[in-house]
Amino acid sequence: MGALFLRDLVLSVRAGGGALVGLLFFLCVVATVPFGVGPDLALLARIGPAMVWIAVLLSTLIGLDRLFRSERDDGSLDLLKMQDEPLALIVLVKCLAHWTAYVLPLVILSPVMGLLMNVGLSGLGASFVTLLAGSPAITFIGAAGAAIAVSLPRGGLLVPILILPLSIPVLIFGVGASYAATSEIEAFLPPFLILVALTLFFAVVGPLAASLALRQGDD
Repeated sequence: MGALFLRDLVLSVRAGGGALVGLLFFLCVVATVPFGVGPDLALLARIGPAMVWIAVLLSTLIGLDRLFRSERDDGSLDLLKMQDEPLALIVLVKCLAHWTAYVLPLVILSPVMGLLMNVGLSGLGASFVTLLAGSPAITFIGAAGAAIAVSLPRGGLLVPILILPLSIPVLIFGVGASYAATSEIEAFLPPFLILVALTLFFAVVGPLAASLALRQGDD
């Protein structure tokens, strides 16, 4: 499992791996928001956490179709299915490697992007913490979509369509917790705990659904 994690990590960051594409897309989305909204600093500060969350979500969707693509192209996907370890565990390790290479840099960069939209310190910290806790859920959801589309021609175009509706609850509670951290009315902990629960739930359901889809892809 450790070797598989390191292999996926190396493949994702080397030239053509796609991790840099997601990072550049994230920078472009956040950097263009102030130009579209205008110089209203109060408005930028109010919508900043939501825009950072949306930018991370869209940037994550870009690279999810690569989750099983290299194994399909070189034929090693069949070998992974024949391993003694459960296929769901293998998918979980691949999801963790994908999140580390593709999504974690976005989470680390999110406070810097928040500064571009005049987000306060409490909002920057809340966005970072909520993204760190909630963004893995998007990857786990995406594993199921990537497994369904891996055997289809041009299936990469289908992955965002499958994943985006299922990711809406994660987005709602992630943004809600970020706003609650800057509000004196709403409490931060309830939406944050629901966000953590969603991540733990999809950490189990996502790899299981993906393993079933990969098995069914043989038929």
